Amino acid sequence: GVRLGEGFGKTAGGVGILVAMASVLGRTLMESGAAERIVYSTRRLLGDKRAPLAFLISGFVLGNLVFAETVFYLLIPIAKVMRARSGRDYALYVLCIVAGATMTHSLVPPTPGPSFAAEAFHVSFAMMIPVGMAIGAIAACAGYFYARFANRYWDIPLRTALSEAEVLQEPQADRPLPPLWVALLPILLPVVLIASGAYCDAIRTQSRAAWFVRAIGDKNVALSIAAGVGLLIVAAQRRLDRKQVSAAVGEALAGAGVIILIICAGGAFGQALAASGVAGEIGKRLPDSHHALIPLAFLTAAIIRTAQGSATVAMITAAGIIAPIAASFALPFHPVYLAVAVGCGSKPFMWMNDSGFWIIGKMSGFTETETLKTASTMMVVEASVGLLATMLGAWLVPLV
Repeated sequence: GVRLGEGFGKTAGGVGILVAMASVLGRTLMESGAAERIVYSTRRLLGDKRAPLAFLISGFVLGNLVFAETVFYLLIPIAKVMRARSGRDYALYVLCIVAGATMTHSLVPPTPGPSFAAEAFHVSFAMMIPVGMAIGAIAACAGYFYARFANRYWDIPLRTALSEAEVLQEPQADRPLPPLWVALLPILLPVVLIASGAYCDAIRTQSRAAWFVRAIGDKNVALSIAAGVGLLIVAAQRRLDRKQVSAAVGEALAGAGVIILIICAGGAFGQALAASGVAGEIGKRLPDSHHALIPLAFLTAAIIRTAQGSATVAMITAAGIIAPIAASFALPFHPVYLAVAVGCGSKPFMWMNDSGFWIIGKMSGFTETETLKTASTMMVVEASVGLLATMLGAWLVPLV
């Protein structure tokens, strides 16, 4: 009991504030219209002819701060409008949304899965974010090419009739959206702060300015500052008073509480596994190169995801199993590759036991069969390419 409590508490100390602030930040992006501004600005920049790329990029940017399901709720209605305007490529639009959002959701902090994986494998956010984005971008590109293939072979119609007003309506018709630089500020701010803190750690300067940068570059402090900026944007954009802002924060934290409990339970499980000595026995049976631990991490997460449906729970459980094994010997590569392998492994296989499967299918109007052969199969392709990129990275660029 004491060991379980220690594992639970240690995990809460590592990711509790982080997940809570990330939840508040994601809520502010939706409430202020910042997420919509990013989507429409990307689409305007690329043009309607490149709308699939706009959906891919928008999903990729928003997926690491807003839950993937929320990204689907935001973007799929826009995909329906684009299909009504163009008269084609509906499957391509929907699949590009899924391809972008699902990869960053499982590879880039501060979403719960990658945050726990980084904590479990003792990987800094300054390392996890760029590596996760690099592997995620490679996997998302593979998903994009599969989406084009699927769109060519399965012409899925728009089964929801849209009125002429809905087709022609622009976002500003409902409410004004913040400027693009304001919308991007809460997303870029924590990345800049964390990177600055990592740079000061690397050069090991002891000046007061460096101490201050390291302090605000801590992941918990950086996310808290970004959440505060997001709340200010919401208050200014929607003209909310203090009570209304407080209510919005309370709702976001209530949702984060359940996630924190699940993550901490995963930490307690990892502590129990480490104390049992099983990790050391498994480690002794791996090949001498220990590179086999990467596909083992991938397969562990993939089996758990297929069995119970949640990518986040799959990452938490798989990281809890693999992290003690990795800690039992010296790795020839940086443990960030194990964290990313767990993230890639949490993608296959999405089917009827996953809430995301039904959200994608019901919102887009796809049948179960259509969802399986398009979105589910595409995520297997993305995960496989992500695993290959991870193994090549660990072999060619070990980062140690």
